[in-house]
Amino acid sequence: MAVIKNVQEKYMKAALKLAEKALALGEVPIGCVIVHEGKIIGRGYNRRNTDKNTLAHAEITAINKASKKIGDWRLEECTLYVTLEPCQMCAGAIVQARVPEVVMGCMNPKAGCGGSILNILEMPEFNHQVQVTRGVMEEECSAILKEFFTNLRKRNKLEKEQRKKESDQ
Repeated sequence: MAVIKNVQEKYMKAALKLAEKALALGEVPIGCVIVHEGKIIGRGYNRRNTDKNTLAHAEITAINKASKKIGDWRLEECTLYVTLEPCQMCAGAIVQARVPEVVMGCMNPKAGCGGSILNILEMPEFNHQVQVTRGVMEEECSAILKEFFTNLRKRNKLEKEQRKKESDQ
């Protein structure tokens, strides 16, 4: 069990480094890696605002890169590591790509579809279900998101106060 935990943490750390790239862009810090035969074959981080694209989620980018790398849309022998529980779009893409295993950092109680709001990943009604591991490096994954949203609220408050001062003059 300790070996599995070490492997999971190794790849979650790689996903967290990608989340830091998103943070540096001012994006919600979410990172994702896809591993095949012990190698990372797909990487992605949130770039929705940067790319002005609804589809620019970490998981979608990583799935696209992994599919190109192995030359197939089926990622049947891969494990996807993501810092935040996938949304409905990403959970659906994971099922469609036939990813057999997902390892998540922290849960997303407002939009998660890997067990929080819905559990698209493990729905028996679909022709493919995903084995899910939750809570790997949960504190670290949660901390980067909390930092981002705390700073965003402060920035938004300051901007609002500045606009009010300008309109009062």
